[in-house]
Amino acid sequence: MVQELLVALVAVLSCGLVYAMAAARVVKQYERGVVLRLGRLHDAVRPPGFTMIVPGIDRLRKVNMQIVTMPVPAQDGITRDNVTVRVDAVIYFKVVDPASAVIQVEDYRFAVSQMAQTSLRSIIGKSDLDDLLSDREKLNQGLELMIDSPAVGWGVQIDRVEIKDVSLPETMKRSMARQAEADRERRARVINADAELQASKKLAQAAQQMSTQPAALQLRLLQTVVAVAAEKNSTLVLPFPVELLRFLERAQQGQQPQGVHDGQQAPEQQLPEPDAVDPDAVGPNVVDPGLVDPAVAASSDGGVDPSAVDPTVALQTFTDQPLPDGSLADGAPEPDGAPESGPGALPEFELEQPPEHARKGRFTRHH
Repeated sequence: MVQELLVALVAVLSCGLVYAMAAARVVKQYERGVVLRLGRLHDAVRPPGFTMIVPGIDRLRKVNMQIVTMPVPAQDGITRDNVTVRVDAVIYFKVVDPASAVIQVEDYRFAVSQMAQTSLRSIIGKSDLDDLLSDREKLNQGLELMIDSPAVGWGVQIDRVEIKDVSLPETMKRSMARQAEADRERRARVINADAELQASKKLAQAAQQMSTQPAALQLRLLQTVVAVAAEKNSTLVLPFPVELLRFLERAQQGQQPQGVHDGQQAPEQQLPEPDAVDPDAVGPNVVDPGLVDPAVAASSDGGVDPSAVDPTVALQTFTDQPLPDGSLADGAPEPDGAPESGPGALPEFELEQPPEHARKGRFTRHH
């Protein structure tokens, strides 16, 4: 009898142990349990921890309550300004109602993914290219609203949607690069012009300040020379000071003859022509003008400078009367028309070659 009781007790304990093992469930902290009893939703959602169900009658569905990060595949679309782009995004969502996520939709993950792709295509067609590139925050908010509206009934909350990348055609990239380069060049020119304007104003003020003190300009020149001399591979050319040039100009003006002003030429001396000379007026002291250089024979009084006449080409008058046979007595007068003779009458000159500027001509005899 006792033995039979022991066998029955062991059998009951074994059945209880098997039942407990079949009915025991563990729900994790980030999960919630939805129980379907005989195909109907049980009212209570099982919290995390140890829970029991009726084996064979209840069916437990665990729903993840964590935020899910789902990438949206790249979508090709045409923007409102007719530019073909390829855009991909990423979506962050979580389940807030486990029962709705199990009952209302077959697979909430797949549903959210498809909804995100269609919303992304729609937002591409409604936006311009500049908005896709620069105003993404506004597009993200619009995309989030488009996906969140149907997801509320699925027990899913859209936490955030971000456009990840926008791919452009190569031709559009080159066009945008040229546009950006032109804009940068325009801004650089404007900045350059503004800098030149400010520099010119400062230079004008500096020049006005230096004009009051002439020594400041010399000091600035010395500073420039020192700055240039620091480079060993440069050649330094020092200009003449302005004061030295003014001194040379004053010295040149002081050497000009009297009566000649700046910018005026000395009047040329008018010499008589050789044919216009009267033969009867030619005497011992008259020189043929054709044998003298006008450039050196002209003087300030309009006559002929005797010191400028070459003695080798001087003229002397002769007569046709013969000289006497005998020597003249000392102190006797010379015959009329005869030239004076004797060692002391005329000085002896050494014959030299006439200068190149002297005019060569024959001696003439005048009756």
